[in-house]
Amino acid sequence: MPVPDLFLAMMKEEWRIHSTIFGSLGFALFPAVVAVFALLGSLTLPLFADVLPYAAVALLAHALFLLMGVMVGSFGLMGREFMNRRFGQASLVAYASRSLPVSERRIFAAFLVKDTVYYILLYVLPFAAGFAAATPFIGLDPGLGLLAFVSLALAFLLGLSVVCFLSTLYARSVALLAGTVIVLAVAGVAASRSGLAVLPPYAFFLDPAPEPFALSLLLILVPAAVSVLFVTVEYPDRTKRFKNSLDPLAERVRALGSAHFIAKDALDLLRSEGGAGKVIFSFLFPLGLIWVCLRVLIRFIPGIDPLVVFAVLLGVISATIYNWLTEFDSFTSYAFLPVRVSEVIDAKLKSYGLANLLPATVLALAAATAGGAGTFIPALAAFLSVSVYTLAVTVYLTGLHPNVMLYSAGVFLRYLLAISPALLLLIFASILDPWYAALSLLLIAPAAFLLSRGRAKWQAWEMPGY
Repeated sequence: MPVPDLFLAMMKEEWRIHSTIFGSLGFALFPAVVAVFALLGSLTLPLFADVLPYAAVALLAHALFLLMGVMVGSFGLMGREFMNRRFGQASLVAYASRSLPVSERRIFAAFLVKDTVYYILLYVLPFAAGFAAATPFIGLDPGLGLLAFVSLALAFLLGLSVVCFLSTLYARSVALLAGTVIVLAVAGVAASRSGLAVLPPYAFFLDPAPEPFALSLLLILVPAAVSVLFVTVEYPDRTKRFKNSLDPLAERVRALGSAHFIAKDALDLLRSEGGAGKVIFSFLFPLGLIWVCLRVLIRFIPGIDPLVVFAVLLGVISATIYNWLTEFDSFTSYAFLPVRVSEVIDAKLKSYGLANLLPATVLALAAATAGGAGTFIPALAAFLSVSVYTLAVTVYLTGLHPNVMLYSAGVFLRYLLAISPALLLLIFASILDPWYAALSLLLIAPAAFLLSRGRAKWQAWEMPGY
């Protein structure tokens, strides 16, 4: 089967899955929501130009799309788990090598091209179009819209290709992955100290010269080529045996209630493929990039407290832990048991609370290493409040299915409208005085209300199949 045919089949499959869940119109409007928010955000840039220079906004935008590429690029890490836990429920074209005479490399090459085109159309193009539409009203050259599209696409592809490369290494050898990450980290530090561009797509946006463009393409094409050459899509069947740990683990958390549900969540995370890889690729790696960007922003915004802003963003990122807990778990698994949806949600919330010790530890380490002890208390308050509020919004809007429901235009719009104003107010208030971040504790009350409503809302809802 030629690569173009595989590509078309994968594009149709991606559309079929999402449009079946949300309806064709609901999913088709998702890019429109991205474009409208990019337009509105761009129109506000002159209002905050004294506090947030355009160069800093451009850095944040490129870091955002780099992180987006990181999230999309972990296919090599998640592939084995999808096979073991979802194959048969959603038979993906990506695993056609199991039954058809199609090579893994050809499939993965088509998969990379599909992800590139699909997510650029879904995110990058609408974002750039919204920014371009705003340029005449904020005194910027409309040509910057095209430049932003190219540079943001490069940033997205850089994140996607690098993490595809790293996750391919992880699928083959954890030691090889660790060594490669260390080498890349040392190279990145050396490049930053020598004055070289650590993020070439951002350098290309500031100065559209051939050098940063060529460097961006090199950093994209080389890891992608290595990933295609050494990819492992078809994983050998193997039998795993574990001793019965459910009851002993449930006994340890019995005081929390929902003990067996919490124990099941813990065992799912521990025994699923890529346990450590999940933490690296979907949590610690993005947080590391955010921390680096915040350290850079200090040069643009002298009054910013990086620890408080990091705590706010950490609270949002920590909501992905809830995605881990619900990623491969469907309420249909409990349908034959005397269990209600609200009970499962309650158990997920308790599991989330225990798992949230990880980001709290990250925040403490960031405060200790960056000399932020003086603002650790308001930063901790901001992290806890934002984490609880973001979780409550996620539960209310998506129930037990956040990984797919957020691709609905209506759900995504309500998610942004519920979270963005609170985050922006907290960040700008912390610039005036870091202790103003403690006002985030006011978010606890609406969070409790949303959780209560969410438990009742999803009691009678059934996840569509595809």
